[in-house]
Amino acid sequence: MKVSPSLLPILRSRMQGELLALVLLHPEREYSITELANDVGVTPTAVLREVDRLAGGGILTDRRVGRSRLVKARTDTPLYRPLSDLMSVSFGPLPLLTEALAGLEGVQQAYIYGSWAARYNGEPGPPPADVDVVVVGDPDADALFDLAEEASTRLRREVNVHRVSAEAWEARTDDPFLTSVRERPLVRLNLDLEAQ
Repeated sequence: MKVSPSLLPILRSRMQGELLALVLLHPEREYSITELANDVGVTPTAVLREVDRLAGGGILTDRRVGRSRLVKARTDTPLYRPLSDLMSVSFGPLPLLTEALAGLEGVQQAYIYGSWAARYNGEPGPPPADVDVVVVGDPDADALFDLAEEASTRLRREVNVHRVSAEAWEARTDDPFLTSVRERPLVRLNLDLEAQ
């Protein structure tokens, strides 16, 4: 039996949540099945099955270009806005923060930690009140603050960003903050994939 994701237990799987968040939160963009599979980290066959369900339900639209199948959100239905809002507050931090941080100079790595990461990894509990992010590298502090403010607005919850140097992140340390972050679930943002 599959376990529903703790971030939004009404969904069948975490993959379904990630796919919906990615497509619905970027309604202007078309994705190929291969792109979606790479971004979500599953096989194209799994994505194809989910896209068939969602297109059949009127949530996504698709078209063929040669041998490729391109998929995007259907924004012309009454389902789009509420479903998009639901995806934003549940699975939205992953695609939105990945996109934002991939474009910020000086960011080497980034991780979501805390209650959001715990729910994403299947730990039961109440919905996260905020999203905690640790950024490894040396990005501009003002740019990082602005990014957190914009992400907070889009995700409708506070986004707390903590900057850590690459040396501090890699080193063994007694720092209570780094120790607590490392001991709990982490969700690494795939900044390399987004930058391609």
